[in-house]
Amino acid sequence: MLFDDGKHMLNSQAKLSKKLFKDDIEQVAPRDGYGKALVELGDKNPNVVVLTGDLSESTRSNWFAEKFPKRFIEVGVAEQNMMGIAAGLALSGKIPFISSYATFNPGRNWDQLRVSVCYSMANVKVAGAHAGISVGPDGATHQALEDVAMVRALPNLYVVIPCDAIEARKATLAIAEEIKNPAYIRFGREKTPQFTTDQTPFKLGRAEVFRDGSDVAIIGSGILVYNALQAAVELVKEGIDCMVVNNHTIKPIDRKTLADAARKCGAVVTVEEHQINGGAGSAVIEVLAEECPVPVVRVGMNDSFGESGQPFELIEKYGMGTDSIIKAVKKVLKKK
Repeated sequence: MLFDDGKHMLNSQAKLSKKLFKDDIEQVAPRDGYGKALVELGDKNPNVVVLTGDLSESTRSNWFAEKFPKRFIEVGVAEQNMMGIAAGLALSGKIPFISSYATFNPGRNWDQLRVSVCYSMANVKVAGAHAGISVGPDGATHQALEDVAMVRALPNLYVVIPCDAIEARKATLAIAEEIKNPAYIRFGREKTPQFTTDQTPFKLGRAEVFRDGSDVAIIGSGILVYNALQAAVELVKEGIDCMVVNNHTIKPIDRKTLADAARKCGAVVTVEEHQINGGAGSAVIEVLAEECPVPVVRVGMNDSFGESGQPFELIEKYGMGTDSIIKAVKKVLKKK
């Protein structure tokens, strides 16, 4: 057992950081986990190649370029061309990772992703960096808040949203080593709490229960899973017992775990750093509508563009902070 929240412990199977909610918890950008995994994959598999659209440093693909320069392609500001090149490399037996900001990749090259990659079942791994409003000062044009909605309808494509840098590394390794499908992995720029460990369970297509509970299931994706855990701990003080689920794989989604959580708790709050329409929360609602209809309240961007600002000030302003999750839990309980 790792953490006493005043009523009971966090799920012992989760194996989360012992510094959970401590002031000295390590802050690491999820993109760092992606960059480390690329180098690991390059060491293990000569077929792994990396492409970028003039954003190698920002996406941490420069770490791969420094070690494997002959397997790195700088395409320049030509994201549509990059997707086409990657499709050709994949159909020739390579495993290409294409790295850019999510507003460009898949934002600017969605058509090539649909036809050249997904329709052709080309083994391309698409990395969308700078996702979410926590991009901060770069502002609305670079804050990808619609990308999950854009890609999750595409056939054959896996969609993964890691919750921290350690999980980003695991997810990057998994989409290269465990599947031959095309995949989209989404991560942000800012340093965020690194609250999982190397021992925390991770498997593509399987949601993980990070905290058990019986009153409300908070089903989160990405960095806001940490906020969900914080909210759960605060709510215990008011006698509200929340389950927290890390729903990292949006497609294929773990229907059983989500339905079991809804069935046990009778109410659900979804949490994501994305538009509430069409994203991870919508995917959860679709499952529950078919498997176990219960009251749901969504936390995310509410049909709005972002703005320039400090990352976590924006998270709070646009209703995705811990306090907003607490309010959502209390709201859904009234509907239960």
